[in-house]
Amino acid sequence: MPSVGVIVTRMILGPFNRVEGDLEVQLEVHDGRVTEARVSASMYRGFEVILLGRDPMDAMTIAPRICGICSISQSVAAAKALADASGVVMPPNGLHATNLMLACENLADHLTHFYVFFMPDFTREVYGGRRWFAEAQRRFAAVVGGSGSGLHNRAALAARSRWLELMGALGGKWPHTGAILPGGTSRAIESTERVRLLARLREMRAFLEQTLFGTPLEEVAGLDSLAALQAWQTRAHGSDLALFLEIAADTGLSSLGAGPGRYLSYGAYARFDGGHALGQGIWEDGLQQCLALDASQISEDMRHAWFAEGESGLPLHPTLGLTQAQADKPGAYSWNKAPRLAGQVVETGAIARQLVDGQALIRATVAAHGGTVYTRVLARLMEVARILPLMEHWLLALQAREPYHKVQALPLQAQGIGLSEAARGALGHWLRIESGRIAHYQIVAPTSWNFSPRDASGTPGALEAALVGATIDSAEGRGQSVAVQHIVRSFDPCMVCTVH
Repeated sequence: MPSVGVIVTRMILGPFNRVEGDLEVQLEVHDGRVTEARVSASMYRGFEVILLGRDPMDAMTIAPRICGICSISQSVAAAKALADASGVVMPPNGLHATNLMLACENLADHLTHFYVFFMPDFTREVYGGRRWFAEAQRRFAAVVGGSGSGLHNRAALAARSRWLELMGALGGKWPHTGAILPGGTSRAIESTERVRLLARLREMRAFLEQTLFGTPLEEVAGLDSLAALQAWQTRAHGSDLALFLEIAADTGLSSLGAGPGRYLSYGAYARFDGGHALGQGIWEDGLQQCLALDASQISEDMRHAWFAEGESGLPLHPTLGLTQAQADKPGAYSWNKAPRLAGQVVETGAIARQLVDGQALIRATVAAHGGTVYTRVLARLMEVARILPLMEHWLLALQAREPYHKVQALPLQAQGIGLSEAARGALGHWLRIESGRIAHYQIVAPTSWNFSPRDASGTPGALEAALVGATIDSAEGRGQSVAVQHIVRSFDPCMVCTVH
């Protein structure tokens, strides 16, 4: 009998569609399975360099323009860094209004991810024989002209469009509002406007409860076990979440794209007492416990990034970080640096926030299946169910004729840190002011964490490791693995933030 050799293939996937920015994935495949992956952010933009030498308040105009879909997140992080540098504390109204704007953007991102980025992949012909395929096409197929498919996509996009009208009242415009400031917000909400805003929240609540969940949001947010989720799925049959659960079980999403088992959250939606509506910390799967965050342990390794490494060649904390392009650097393959926490790879995003905050269902699901495609998407949808009631609370907490902003001058010499949570995860801004000008500015975005290249020790980033083991089916066509697509999209990359 002739010997059977191992088939080795090297392939490059990219650019990915339905992704913000340029993403390329290089795969090594042995006998139809990925054995090694390298993730490349292939576009450099240089915002950290653009900010140098400018008036510190210029950061409130320039930093949000890193991205058009998460500009509020960048605004909030920049404002926090400047507030930390100046010592200003925003009044309660300013805090509530900032949280409302950030939550508005994050919920819109989650909705877009589920309906526009993630679920359309299940309407591809490779799934044509599945029992749920026709219904998935009816609800989630990409919108094309006047076709009768993608009905829920259309409904979600319409709901999102109406939803973002909130930003007109809260921040004047979206994206790139100028209303968020270190000392609060520049736009006071009148009592009559609050009534109209509450109507917008209730309109989105109706869409979520009728289409996405099929039950009240509080019922979804209160799910606390796998058994409770199974019972809920029976009651909510016909909802989009119930259909996702059916598809996930049939396609094995719970065993696809396992993450590092270590999750980072900076804490989302600040409270006036210094805490957060969704907690801060590190969740360790192996320990099944939440650890305190020590932000001094954050570093950026640049061994495989197209950046100069500095004199020591060692990973640098963002307060000392460099952004000095070196496009011909040997061994480099990405414009993304490699963030690490105490030298370790972490995953960030909604799954991290829900684990750190102690949401019982997400903790139980991750304990059973790990951090996978299934649990990442489930965590985002759980967060949707939790965000809107929080927004209703903040809106009702606004006090008429009370201040929204406190003015405080920035010192000539100072430094500040702004840690926040974007839809995709942990976002940090680090700045230093010298002689009244920005002398140092570094940004570590969520996709920087999740899509990082290897570090100096050769340890792959979260997505690079998650892709190992994914199948490449030749019947799908070269470079068209749905498994790879599902894994990449479960992290929801925003590459333009990564290559700042």
